[in-house]
Amino acid sequence: MEKVLIIEDDKDIADLIAIHIADLGFEIDKAFDGKEGLLKALNNVYKMILLDIRLPGLDGVEICKRIRQEKNHTPILMVTAKSEEIDKIIGLEVGADDYITKPFSIRELIARVKAILRRAELTQQVKTSDVNQEIKCEGLYINVTLRNVEVRGKRIELSPKEFDLLILFASNPGRTYTRTQLLDQVWGYQFEGYEHTVNSHINRLRTKIEQNLNEPEFLLTTWGVGYRFRQS
Repeated sequence: MEKVLIIEDDKDIADLIAIHIADLGFEIDKAFDGKEGLLKALNNVYKMILLDIRLPGLDGVEICKRIRQEKNHTPILMVTAKSEEIDKIIGLEVGADDYITKPFSIRELIARVKAILRRAELTQQVKTSDVNQEIKCEGLYINVTLRNVEVRGKRIELSPKEFDLLILFASNPGRTYTRTQLLDQVWGYQFEGYEHTVNSHINRLRTKIEQNLNEPEFLLTTWGVGYRFRQS
């Protein structure tokens, strides 16, 4: 049976989440502090991780960052409090797939979990349907399956969201995406008011793939609208 990891220091909340996630057919593993949670996340295989931000020992943002640094792409749903707006932003930028705010309804929780699992399943289907899927553009090479990117023959390390952004753009050269569309398609949820998250990811992506930030050759700006990938 596939497992889901819940990292939450409030045992009552952890137990409540566990009951409803188990109803989806998963075995549940729990951790009640950050260090224990990180060890479990890195040493076991999980279908998904539900990760509280405020944890003793190691906070959720740092856990998420370390998981992604290990090239672990397990879907992560972060759990935040209403007052932790900045943590939501940081969590998304270090690789979380979605977030849910306390107090939340069980219906909303299950909807978020199912949505993340659907996206993960679609991603896996793409990988297995074409084991040699590649995108080539002059000066840029992307192996979609292996999540490898090379710029002018040099390997580039991207975060999960930076990679997903690049794939979306490179797969649709010339098409302009608004920030809202990018939030919806890459983060998978309408994060209204989080357009600055897109801006920061675009800026970091450009820093890694462009030779001249003042005159980008791959990732272009459509002024007043959004961004597009160059057409060959």
